[in-house]
Amino acid sequence: MTFSTDPMHQASPEIRAILEKALSGHEVSQAEGTSLFAATGADLPAIYQTADQLRQRVNGDLVTFVVNRNINFTNICYMGCRFCGFAKRADEAGAEWLEPEQIVARAREAWDRGGTEVCIQGGLHPKMEGSYYLDIVRALKTELPGMHIHAFSPFEIWYGAAKSKKSYRDFLSELKEAGLDTMPGTAAEILDTEIRQQLTKNKLSTERWVEIIRAAHEVGIPTTATIMYGHLDGPTHWAAHMALLRDIQKDTGGFTELVPLSFVHTESPLYSQNPDKVRPGPTVDEVDKMHAVSRIMLHGHIDNIQVSWTKLGAERATQLLARGVNDLGGTLMNESISRSAGASFGQEITAHEMVQIIRAAGRVPAQRRTDYSILEMFDNHDPEVQDPLVKRTGANPLDFLDMFPLAQPPLEAAQ
Repeated sequence: MTFSTDPMHQASPEIRAILEKALSGHEVSQAEGTSLFAATGADLPAIYQTADQLRQRVNGDLVTFVVNRNINFTNICYMGCRFCGFAKRADEAGAEWLEPEQIVARAREAWDRGGTEVCIQGGLHPKMEGSYYLDIVRALKTELPGMHIHAFSPFEIWYGAAKSKKSYRDFLSELKEAGLDTMPGTAAEILDTEIRQQLTKNKLSTERWVEIIRAAHEVGIPTTATIMYGHLDGPTHWAAHMALLRDIQKDTGGFTELVPLSFVHTESPLYSQNPDKVRPGPTVDEVDKMHAVSRIMLHGHIDNIQVSWTKLGAERATQLLARGVNDLGGTLMNESISRSAGASFGQEITAHEMVQIIRAAGRVPAQRRTDYSILEMFDNHDPEVQDPLVKRTGANPLDFLDMFPLAQPPLEAAQ
């Protein structure tokens, strides 16, 4: 008697039927998504294989990254989100506020290092005027008209519109006219009222988040989509979140990618104050399933799945390239929010390092623009070697490649 080693043949009938449905081009329902997120054991390899096949159909072997810089213009915030380890009071040690000219100086430094994007977010400073968001965009576009501005979460748009006494649509239209190119779809956390009540006291409700995202798309500002998982949530919440994102995308087409964000518990008040109730981040299987099932549920609608190396590290990010992921995100140059929560994977992976990581996984590296158009392929050469902008104190993110079975030297060295 012979036994099939095909993961699909080893899966349970229920999961196999869902995966075959996805592979045949049919949409996976929210209930079916819940089943995939809840799957265990022999069902998991079949889910991962399906996600990888769908990734291959849409993205081929190309794995992309963007050369960008994160600029968090203030960490002063009084919103009191319980999961956040980033926020400071104005009189607290380590509180920071940047003026527009300081933001421009950091953006120019990124431009001189080959950066094509600045990602700008900040806390909700109680004394900040709503016009400050416009001031930032105008100052950047005046000094660096070619730099892509990816800025301001829906929470910041909510805050700026309220401060300016304008509708979301009017406030977003002004930002677009000033030069805002795209928005991060952060502050989504889990789009579930019960969970959000515990995370943020529902200060930005699911309904408001959706309203702001839809308004951004309607005025021509594309956004990313995110989910923060591994705290008070579970499979039903994850599947509902993906189904809602998919519904929005069907209407607007405005999402460029999904970025799953693992909850980092180390410095989070949410965990330290409730260790018996709050999980210390997702399990290994949950991280794998989040990226894979997201690919399956969003297939044909949001076809770029990004892994956050700041949350998981370069080695883990590389493993997720076999779980439906096709993008490694940005080089960042600086990273504050994950670091404040206790993540310890550094602040920058340079373009040269990104290429080595992608190539070691047997994929084809490419630098992209924010809209996922390709800026440069690195199929037969490497980017310039650069030192990190901020000197590293920890391990080199490439150290793990010595043990990676597909690791290769830079192409110049191999020729």
